[in-house]
Amino acid sequence: MARDIRSVLVLGLGKVGSLVATLLHETGFAVTGADMSDVAGLPFPVINLDLRRPGDMPQMSGFDAVVSCLPYNFNVGIASTAHELGIHYFDLTEDVKTTQAIIQMSGNARAVMAPQCGLAPGFIAIVGAALAQAFDPIRCIRLRVGALPQHPTGLLGYAFNWSPEGVVNEYLNDCEVIEDGVHKWVSPLEWLETIVIGGVQLEAFTTSGGLGTMCDTFRGRVQNLDYKTIRYPGHAKLMNFFFHELLMREDRARAGEILVHAKPQVNEDVVYVHAAVEGWKGGHLSREEFVRAYYPLEIAGRRWRAISWTTAASVCAVVEMVGNGTIPGRGLLRQEEIPLSEFLKTRNGRLYNCEPDWGMRVGGVR
Repeated sequence: MARDIRSVLVLGLGKVGSLVATLLHETGFAVTGADMSDVAGLPFPVINLDLRRPGDMPQMSGFDAVVSCLPYNFNVGIASTAHELGIHYFDLTEDVKTTQAIIQMSGNARAVMAPQCGLAPGFIAIVGAALAQAFDPIRCIRLRVGALPQHPTGLLGYAFNWSPEGVVNEYLNDCEVIEDGVHKWVSPLEWLETIVIGGVQLEAFTTSGGLGTMCDTFRGRVQNLDYKTIRYPGHAKLMNFFFHELLMREDRARAGEILVHAKPQVNEDVVYVHAAVEGWKGGHLSREEFVRAYYPLEIAGRRWRAISWTTAASVCAVVEMVGNGTIPGRGLLRQEEIPLSEFLKTRNGRLYNCEPDWGMRVGGVR
């Protein structure tokens, strides 16, 4: 029998990890944080950890669950240790190879192995799967997400509020899709389309990792399935120029440094979520949509960026559901298997329960 979740180790206390730990603490879990830097002012114990040092793998044996908010390249080792100990594992990775490695080790897991619990992949897959339940057959599932500055400047119209390593990987790694019933891989920064949300004209294009495991789950059930990133118009053209004409794809680390230096993070951001499913209901072709714009929130006495709280709340809601038994307590957990209705009832999932309101906003406050 898989153990209940009472104590949680949160690895990485950066922009998202510190909020993950705070939300879990507020929810009632016994939280311990771990980070390579000294982090003060948090209402739970923090231990120093530097995974760059050989042998400095965290001691997880005293915990019921571990949540990795570290860069994707650390997660296979952490997941392997959690698997050996039989404790629940959660992460936020969008990296396809990392997820495939975790899937391979999850077959005989004594606890839950849940990669990709963030926003995209993560919440967007939960929404897409919920919409798809109403259709038979399904013609297409289109999932789009974008984290953007509310008040963009310059031609790129962007700010790096998310991991530069993650963004560069999304822009350069191949993208998994289902097209006309065929499972395939396509190039990133392609399939450009115009999208309008709340009167704001945007663009969307293919990027890697956002579908998580949905192609495997929906193969044979859907004709077309794809994920695209949302940006302000003109972004894709400039990023293609940067990576391919200037050959910055040959040095991903340097590319990330240049982009962050040019477009640092901002506090006033917005996260757009657009999920649409088309198919047949009762013999009639129909379309269902879930469209939201999420803005910064005050949580536990501090104002958090939209990208931080949407990512953190998603993984925390999944931890809650495993902890209360809503989700089976062992084996691989695919995001699209999580019921949206139950997700939105959790303490953390309720943060997503806003209705679309496209009224004017000033300084991020309605």
